[in-house]
This record gives sequence, structure tokens and C-alpha cells, in this order.
Amino acid sequence: MLETSARLLRLLSLLQAHRDWSGADLARRLGVTPRTVRRDVDRLRELGYPVNASPGTGGGYQLGAGARMPPLLLDDDEAVAVAVGLRTAAGQGVEGIGESSVRALAKLEQVLPDRLRRRISALNTFTVPMLRAPRNPVDPAVLAELAGLCRDGELLRFAYEDHGGQSTRRTVEPHRLVCSERRWYLVAWDVDRADWRTFRVDRLTPRPPHGPRCTPRTPPAADLAAYVSEGVSTTAYAAKAVIRLRVPVERATEVISPSDGVLEAEGPDSCLLHTGAVSLDGMVIHLMLTGLDFEVVEPVELTAHIRTIRDRLSRALGDRG
Repeated sequence: MLETSARLLRLLSLLQAHRDWSGADLARRLGVTPRTVRRDVDRLRELGYPVNASPGTGGGYQLGAGARMPPLLLDDDEAVAVAVGLRTAAGQGVEGIGESSVRALAKLEQVLPDRLRRRISALNTFTVPMLRAPRNPVDPAVLAELAGLCRDGELLRFAYEDHGGQSTRRTVEPHRLVCSERRWYLVAWDVDRADWRTFRVDRLTPRPPHGPRCTPRTPPAADLAAYVSEGVSTTAYAAKAVIRLRVPVERATEVISPSDGVLEAEGPDSCLLHTGAVSLDGMVIHLMLTGLDFEVVEPVELTAHIRTIRDRLSRALGDRG
């Protein structure tokens, strides 16, 4: 009986590891006959776990979705990784995720063997997180709703508040959710404006009913993360610039976040930064705060503005310079 129970847990673990298994592959992994595999699959079904089977040479077994969540069978490294992820979630951009993570972590720690509990306890005790809480956290229910509409290809209707506080009604064909360090964005085709748009999720309020289904469109870019980064750091601003940073792109990524601009590798000792700001003054301040040596590629107005600021600073220093 114990051998059978252990084999059922092993079978469940295998079904969770891959989407499809042939009966022969499962039998080989479990060290039993295909007939025993079929009996074990029937036992899992009796326990409430939906295991789908497709006949034929190309058929196999697949763990389906059901009313009951099967137990997660994790190896040591996977269990530690899950615990660390739950501990560090801490509400980064999603409202209430910190409390949910703590509850899930408590459940996980109850079933961990002592050796793993000690490892995770040491990590938690001697680690001090330095995380910034999001200013405008996103409701996880809204994220789930948007993700479902992206998956199903249904029209989305919502109220949207722009950066100036003005509210508009939008109807879009949602494509993908993109998350940054502290914010979530929705990339979607705006039906009324006949163009691709990027929306901050914390500024939108879904207004059902949604639908009907829409025909999938070719996305605006192959790299949606870079597309959103350019939109929120450059395109959205009146003042735009291309700056040559006198450091390798790997060094620049330590200072420049995706919301600050888009980096482009140029050579072993330099890279290009495409960025924007509300004004040339703001641009200069932003560049100076990076602490990196730079050269203005464009626009020429920015170079002239930097000279004006230099002269102003020189006059302020007077003879003390």
C-alpha cells in the first residue's frame, strides 16, 4: 500500500513536470508496466485529479484543470526558490500580494522538512530587504482579468485616467501585460484611435461587459519590454535626446532603469541612451544624476542648454572657482 501511494505521488509529480507524457514513457520512469500506469491514472481520477488521455500513437496523458488543486511536489532547490520568492514579493506593484505571500509561505513552511526549514530560516534571518513599495499598487483581480482577456482575445472596455487626471472611456484589443520594477502596463490596440497604445494598469478601471472576440494582430514590436520602455521613458516626453554614455552598456544598465530610457550597445567602451524629459532642464539634471560621463548626440539645443547652465554655474562660483 505504501509502495502504491509513493508511486501515485511520483506519477503526479511527473504529470506536473511536463504537459504531455506517453504511457510508455511514464511506465519507464516509474519502473512499471503500461497497464499499471493505466490503473494508477484511474486511481488519481478517483481522488479527484483530472488526468486527460488521448488515444493513438501520438496520444498520451496530461494533467488537466479541475475543482481540486493537486499537491505541489517540489525538490529541495525548488522549495527554497518558492520560499524566497514569496518572502521577497512584498507588494512590488500588486496590491495585497505581501499578505497573500505571507499566508502562502506559512503553509509551505508547515510541510517543509527540517533541513529545508533551517536553510530558509537562516536566509530570512540574515537577509535585510531594501525594496521600495509601489506608490499606486495594482489590484491583483484587475491583473487576472486583463490577463484572461489577453489570453482569450476579447475586447476590453475601461475608464482611463491620464497623467493630467482627465478620465476617458477606452475600448481596446488587449495584447500583453508588461511589468517593470514598480509598475504594470497593458499593451493594446486602441479601437477608436486605430493605433497601438500603452496604458498604466493602476490608472485603468475595467467597465464590463467585455467582448466579443477579436482577430489577433501583429504586435507593434518583437520586444515588447523595449517597446514599453521607449514609450514611458522617451516618446511620452516633449524633450527627447540621444546621449552617448562613456561606459559599456553592461555598466550603464546598473544605473539606467527601463523607465529612464532605452540603452543601445555601441562599442566596448560606450553605449547610446535614448531618453526623454519634460524639459531640457530636467534632462540635464537627469543626466548629471547618473554620475556617468556623457556626450550629447542630439538635439543640438541640449548642447547649447548645457553650455548656458555651465556659464550660469561659473558666474555663481565667481572667484571661488
